[in-house]
Amino acid sequence: MPYTYDDYLTEDMLSLHDEMSVKILISYFLRQINRPITPVQLAEIATSDGIVNYFVYSSVVESMLEDGMLTLEKNGDEEYYVLSEAARAGAESFKQQVPQRFRNKILSAGLKFFARLKNENDVKVAVEPQEKGYLVGVTCTDMGTTLMDLKIYAPDEEQADLLAEKIRLNPTDFYAKVIDFATENEEYEPEVKEVDDL
Repeated sequence: MPYTYDDYLTEDMLSLHDEMSVKILISYFLRQINRPITPVQLAEIATSDGIVNYFVYSSVVESMLEDGMLTLEKNGDEEYYVLSEAARAGAESFKQQVPQRFRNKILSAGLKFFARLKNENDVKVAVEPQEKGYLVGVTCTDMGTTLMDLKIYAPDEEQADLLAEKIRLNPTDFYAKVIDFATENEEYEPEVKEVDDL
C-alpha cells in the first residue's frame, strides 16, 4: 500500500509551507465558515497553533488578492475578505490535496475564534474588590435581553481571577450548568437521627 503525505506527519510538524496547499486550505476554510471575516481575523485563525507559517500566509494572501481569488469588500468601517466563485469551486475540488488534519485544525481554530468573539460580546465577567474578598460578576445577554446576572464571592484576588478565567473559557456551558442546577434543585430534606445517650 503506498504511503501518503499524512503518514509522514507528526503532531509537531503541523504547519503547511507549500504555497499551493495554503491557498487551497484558506479557500476551503472561507468556503466552510461562510461568513464575513476581516484580514486580522483570518491571519489570527490561519497562523494560530502553528497551522500556517505567518510569512507563507502573508505571501499566499497577497498572491490570492492579485489573482482575484480573494477580494476586499467594505462593510461600514470594516473590510472583509470575499472568496471568488472560482476559488470556492477549487476549494471543493482540490481539498483532498491538503491533509485532513490541517483542514480540521483550521476549522476548529475558526470555530473557537468566532465562539470567543460571540462570548466577548454576549458575556461580561468582572472582578470587583469588596471590603472583604472579591465578587465575580457574570452577565449573559442575547440580542439585548439579559439572561443571567450573577455575582459569586471569592475570598481573595487569586481565587476571583481563577473563577473569572474559568467562566470565560466556556460561558455558554457555565450558563447551561447554572440553569440545569436550578431546575434540578430540590427542597432540603434534613437527615433525621435520634440520639439515645442523653
